[in-house]
Amino acid sequence: MTESTLDSTSRTESSTDPTPSTEASDSPAMETSESRTETSESPGIASPGIASPGIASPGGASETTTGESEETVQDEWTRYDFEGAPKISVEDLDVFYGDDHALKGVSMDVPENSVTALVGPSGCGKSTFLRCLNRMNDRINAATVEGSVELDGDEIYQDGVNLVELRKRVGMVFQAPNPFPKSIRDNIAYGPRKHGDINDGLLDKLLGRADEDKEDEIVERSLKQAALWEEVSDRLDDNALGLSGGQQQRLCIGRCLAVDPEVILMDEPASALDPIATAKIEDLIDDLSEDYTVVIVTHNMQQAARISDQTAVFLTGGDLVEYGETDQIFENPNSQRVEDYITGKFG
Repeated sequence: MTESTLDSTSRTESSTDPTPSTEASDSPAMETSESRTETSESPGIASPGIASPGIASPGGASETTTGESEETVQDEWTRYDFEGAPKISVEDLDVFYGDDHALKGVSMDVPENSVTALVGPSGCGKSTFLRCLNRMNDRINAATVEGSVELDGDEIYQDGVNLVELRKRVGMVFQAPNPFPKSIRDNIAYGPRKHGDINDGLLDKLLGRADEDKEDEIVERSLKQAALWEEVSDRLDDNALGLSGGQQQRLCIGRCLAVDPEVILMDEPASALDPIATAKIEDLIDDLSEDYTVVIVTHNMQQAARISDQTAVFLTGGDLVEYGETDQIFENPNSQRVEDYITGKFG
């Protein structure tokens, strides 16, 4: 399984789409550093619900690439019904990078406390879609987003949205682990300190107001949730860069968990790890789904089948072709192209 989230300052990881790379995020749950409050009035972001001229709606002929059969996508292939209200609801989402139409009219609901896998060949738009869920695409000047994304029924693309708070609620773990060049303790405590959840300044210490016990509790809880506590509990003041790759990724996941997110976005969190570290990440994702909503991008079909409750398949041209329960997608897909992709005939 994978690790990391919304910490504020680090570098951004490359996504699987051939799109401009993202910059550091604005919240400690996003794995970056200098946290600053933004509002949702970002250049290039259109109002929710505004359609883009010339966009093919679901049901129209899909673009294909070498090895793909031609077919017409049916609305029912992407309509996934489940009990309860969705944690995330996406409607008619289009994303452009300049003249490149990266996502086309994507609509889907994500259930709460579950794992949703996004799969598809490189360049199909799955990482672009993931970044739309906490507005990381706002940081790409060439990006234009049209449509609606709701978190617990609230539109995240409306004016006045506090992006730092949004990215605290919707954390992100990137493809390669990116711990800060600080101690293990400071990596975990960074987000809570930035958000004011922990008082640790010099004045606080002089006045006896430092929350040392609270910080210790957050560090221990987060590392236990990230399945890392037993491996590092006796060296919390060591530099995090001295950890192995798998440990660094779990540290990044713990850093994300430290700010109590509701949703964890993971962009191929295990792609740079060995099989043993990958298995630990997958086990961790399964545990996290009991308390968090996890959305993960992966190129590994077996991994998606193992860890996810539902799977969305994006194919050439930025189309969501099929979305449903993972067992149904892998064992009895409606789309011939999805079956061909899953069985390795293209992609």
